[in-house]
Amino acid sequence: MAQKVEKRAGSIILELVVYILHLVGQIPSHHIRRFFYRGAGMKIGKGSAVHMGAKFFEPFRIRIGDDSIIGEGAFLDGRANLFIGNHVDIASEVMIYNSEHNVHAEHFASEEGIITASVTIGDYVFIGPRAIILPGVSIGKGAVIGAGAVVTKDVGAYEIVGGVPARPIGERKQKDLHYILGRARWFR
Repeated sequence: MAQKVEKRAGSIILELVVYILHLVGQIPSHHIRRFFYRGAGMKIGKGSAVHMGAKFFEPFRIRIGDDSIIGEGAFLDGRANLFIGNHVDIASEVMIYNSEHNVHAEHFASEEGIITASVTIGDYVFIGPRAIILPGVSIGKGAVIGAGAVVTKDVGAYEIVGGVPARPIGERKQKDLHYILGRARWFR
């Protein structure tokens, strides 16, 4: 009984933290938002910014490298580890999930009915607007995910994918990537 109460209390506290971060996401200063996100356990590298309206599940498992930008309204799932590399550009309203329901489970809403797997995004990746990344996916260095793509499988280095489900549509010609995304806009 005590273990059940403790688990429920932890769940309520986590829900409160996620709600507070939702409110923090509306503050028009990425410096202030970054301060609160780090306080909630997110690791955010030097020069990285999370734009307004971002939402999270369990932020303490989210790691963002240096000089990466997370666009407005993005959703980052931390129910399993989420690793975002350096110099990554994630556009607006991208959703990255690392947990989903197992639709074949006998008890859909039970622990048996949940599939959880880490997501890794390599350095210099660009993810276009409204793309969706599903659990267990690894995206290689320099890859490009087209707008609106639903990524269900790993994406190789420098590969360009698009569509539903995402399929290879090309390859990035420039492979010696060394650009810096630069300063994020102060009030976004």
